[in-house]
Amino acid sequence: MHYGVGHPWDRRHFLKQGVLLTGTWLLPAGVRTRFLGLVPFIGEGQAPVNTRFGEELDCRLYTDLSHINEHRLTTPVNEFYIRTAASQLLPGAAQWTIAIDGLIDHPVQVSVDRLRRSARPMGRHLMECAGNVRLTRFGLISVADWAGVPVTDVLKDIPQKTTDARVLISGFDEYATLSKTSLPGASWIFSPEDLQTTKAFFATAMNGQPLTRDHGAPVRLVVPGWYGCSCIKWVNRIVFTENEAEATSQMREYAVRTLQDGAPQLAKDFRPPTIDPAAMPIRIEKWLVNSKLQYRVIGLTWGGSEPIRTLSIRFNSNEDFMPVPGLKQVKNDPWSLWSYPWSPKQPGTYAIQLTITDPPVLARKLDAGFYVRKVYISET
Repeated sequence: MHYGVGHPWDRRHFLKQGVLLTGTWLLPAGVRTRFLGLVPFIGEGQAPVNTRFGEELDCRLYTDLSHINEHRLTTPVNEFYIRTAASQLLPGAAQWTIAIDGLIDHPVQVSVDRLRRSARPMGRHLMECAGNVRLTRFGLISVADWAGVPVTDVLKDIPQKTTDARVLISGFDEYATLSKTSLPGASWIFSPEDLQTTKAFFATAMNGQPLTRDHGAPVRLVVPGWYGCSCIKWVNRIVFTENEAEATSQMREYAVRTLQDGAPQLAKDFRPPTIDPAAMPIRIEKWLVNSKLQYRVIGLTWGGSEPIRTLSIRFNSNEDFMPVPGLKQVKNDPWSLWSYPWSPKQPGTYAIQLTITDPPVLARKLDAGFYVRKVYISET
């Protein structure tokens, strides 16, 4: 019997994964409990999770979020989401270099070997595609421990011809097949302040392993706190460009998804594509507690520039929001787990929505119901 989103779950599997041992559901001593399974979300896409399908620009891999627990907060490399896979034309890494030119005194070449020798741990960071939607089962989001080199370290000693240049970072962008779903375009323009304040870095490894080709090998850009569309894969060129530079095709393609005001023509008019604070359920557990049915909603919070102190939940739009107890988010990046004990009054379809009540924050997608997930409860 299938309880989850694409995986056969039973009690033995749950215990093996450590999902029941999160420590977030404290019950009085002597309470008898029995895990009955997971309630699947409804009204979402049917594509498989943790399974790579398609090729090049049309390749996808959706991460199965239902496996996350306190002991498994980092996404394994083979489960880390893929929005675009490596091109069949992508050269090998042996002679890979990054060309740096534009408004500088003379062109520079940076080898991937130099980056690998200088790489150091850069921390655990979340990455989310701006197109992470219900159709993808919200599986275009993952977390990894990264290693690499800060962008500012690579660029600090390069003499520039102007003090107000912007930085265009682009990646290999040639494909053997035409895409049915995506447009070519692997570049983003940053201000120097953007690269410094976000602590952007060129990644050469994730989770202690060299990058895979599908995850951007030999080198990709990671911009903590920004949507994945700005985290350019297969970086092969950096251009110091004028402050009035036009926005790239990738910036324009993702303008709506990154909540811009229209699609600005100039890069300087783009707001940073930061990930607003967000929250959503990732699994609904069904339990027998002292011979009575009870459900437990397990979810995630992430995004924003500071931790959330108070998160509230409701199960239909005509209900009041109720505080999620025991929320302990100490960092806004990468993500934090929460749980909510739930006793539905009657069978039916429920739409689970979250809101952040403290601190007051701009959470545009969350407040618009973007991360609402629905379940059908057959018995109470």
